[in-house]
Amino acid sequence: MHVLAVLAAALLFGTTGTSQALGPDGTTPLSIGVMRMVIGGTGLAVIAFALAARHGRRRPAGAVRPRAGGRGYRPLALMVLTGLCLALYQPLFFLGTARNGVAVGTVVALGSAPILAGLLEWALTRRMPTATWMGATALATLGVVLLGFGGDATGAGGTDPVGLLGSVGAGASFAVIANAQRRLLDEGWDPFTVVGAMGASSAVISALALPFVDLAWLASPAGLAMALWLGLATISIAYVLFTWGLSGLTAATAATLTLGEPLTASVLGIVVLGERLSALAIVGLAVLAAGLALLAWGSRSPRDPEPFAVEA
Repeated sequence: MHVLAVLAAALLFGTTGTSQALGPDGTTPLSIGVMRMVIGGTGLAVIAFALAARHGRRRPAGAVRPRAGGRGYRPLALMVLTGLCLALYQPLFFLGTARNGVAVGTVVALGSAPILAGLLEWALTRRMPTATWMGATALATLGVVLLGFGGDATGAGGTDPVGLLGSVGAGASFAVIANAQRRLLDEGWDPFTVVGAMGASSAVISALALPFVDLAWLASPAGLAMALWLGLATISIAYVLFTWGLSGLTAATAATLTLGEPLTASVLGIVVLGERLSALAIVGLAVLAAGLALLAWGSRSPRDPEPFAVEA
């Protein structure tokens, strides 16, 4: 069941770019991102905190608690930081998909995230990356470069540089989230508390931007349906599924399963939206996929924490 939960979350994540592309006219990356997080972050906080309370009541007496070093203001600051990064991820991700298409924008964002997460972890801990990680990073970087020069088959040029920066920025935001959450989980914090705090803080931060974005598109049935799907399905439900699934899997298995997200996005972009990639961009996608697969295969590490025993 844990495997199916993570896979289902990856498939839901993968529908994000296509949902935006099928939405009404008059939307912007910022307005979609803000509305997605106000709805999704609120729903995620409600569901996750309810599950955290339920998990806390069933926690065994000898279960790991947050260590003394994990108390005080720093854990709260890390949780708010994850919410801020999740809020920033939204407009950056949608900027990338709007400029370069769903297939390219999604794969660049997701392909850059594990690379940047590894570099950030090295910068913070000075833990030397493994040879497998460096090889996977080299492949993934080459794939992104090929995508940048390739672009889509109908265009005269390569990938739009602003869109590319948006996708890489989204990957960087996710890298910060991964490192901050890893620190909190290593300190013994309940995973649903961590993800609930991320949802709540991202919803509050995004709500502050509501007066500054045009939400006229939300009045149409297509706009409302898009906002509800992006918020409730791809944030609230998807992150709860992912968090519960991750509690019973190794990091390597979860990383492999989440490759279903860029695969879903690419297939939907090509089949549903009719996107056509150049030959060079297709080669770039293949090289990037190879790098991600190598990264997932080599991500097994003895320092991975024991899975959390979350009861169904």
